[in-house]
Amino acid sequence: MLPIVDITSFYAHCGRMWCSIPERFQLHVAMLALQFGYAGFHVVSRAALNMGVSKLVFPVYRNIIAFLLLLPFAYFLEKKERPAITLNFLLQFFLLALVGITANQGFYLLGLDNTSPTFASAIQNSVPAITFLMAVILRIEQVRLNRKDGIGKVAGTLFCVAGASVITLYKGPTIYSPVPPLHNSGSSNSMEENLVVFESISSVLGDAKGKNWTLGCLYLIGHCLSWSGWLVLQAPVLKKYPARLSVTSYTCFFGLIQFLIIALIVERDAQAWIFQSGGEVFTILYAGVVASGIAFAVQIWCIDRGGPVFVAVYQPVQTLVVAIMASLALGEEFYLGGIIGAGLIIVGLYLVLWGKNEEKKFAREVAAITSSTQQEHSSSSSIIRSSSHHAKTSSLAQPLLPSSTENV
Repeated sequence: MLPIVDITSFYAHCGRMWCSIPERFQLHVAMLALQFGYAGFHVVSRAALNMGVSKLVFPVYRNIIAFLLLLPFAYFLEKKERPAITLNFLLQFFLLALVGITANQGFYLLGLDNTSPTFASAIQNSVPAITFLMAVILRIEQVRLNRKDGIGKVAGTLFCVAGASVITLYKGPTIYSPVPPLHNSGSSNSMEENLVVFESISSVLGDAKGKNWTLGCLYLIGHCLSWSGWLVLQAPVLKKYPARLSVTSYTCFFGLIQFLIIALIVERDAQAWIFQSGGEVFTILYAGVVASGIAFAVQIWCIDRGGPVFVAVYQPVQTLVVAIMASLALGEEFYLGGIIGAGLIIVGLYLVLWGKNEEKKFAREVAAITSSTQQEHSSSSSIIRSSSHHAKTSSLAQPLLPSSTENV
């Protein structure tokens, strides 16, 4: 076991290495990792529901774990930069929790219970368009269609949504067909075991049977609206309260309280609060640690650095990741529709990121021109003041010259 000093030095070294990486690259890596984490969460959540975990108890435990994970980091790392808490801040955190935790997670679980992980992942691709629209309405995101950066951001958002829609709606011919473990040669017992595993995983990833699909779609639309609103509302809060981990911790705390009150009122079965298997423990731990604790911290950092639209535009990557995970886990085939959709998503991401980059360049150019103009104005003012002073001096000396001459 390594001494504490060595572990501390190791983490400090890792922190220095991470800080040496350009921030733009950090944002892309963080967002890609976030999408992989959320993609796994789709499967884990469905597995939890199939095991019989309560849709109200699950988010309570999830947010307890996330809050306990975030609290020490928020307390110790942001002790100096955390502003004083006020009633106004508490109300804003309560609203963030209501939108981003209670409504977001509640609608998602209700929608997932009536549909499937694949569909839930696909419908989430409306988040970039909704977030973009909300950000523009609230003037958090500036869009000028008379400039190329504005056109790029709009076109990129549409490409991402179109790509995800193609993956969802168009299958097409088979492009790549992996050989699943089910087809490997082996004994009949091995074949039967593979069949059992294949069917169990398929039941987790498959569509919900005997459920109200239309109602599930409505729940998922509410989930997407809540998620978009959460992304947008975090941006102005961070400007007033720049302690990101503290904002996330307060949000988790209020979300936990809200879910706990609802669960205590609605969930009357005492057995629903007890873990029945190791699988249930794993799903709750994954949801709390990966999909809430780590994901919320990474997400709010990316919103602070890149803006809500930058974070939302990565959402369609999740559909692609889910498709890849399904192919690796189940031996599912890649179809032409998936390839086309993936290409559209990549193009869309490039266009949005290019538009954001061009917008920053334009802002820097405007700032440079403004600074240059101010310097020129300041220089001109100095010359005018100098000339005025010289004129005043001359006006004082000039009347004396004739009199001197006359005296001579």
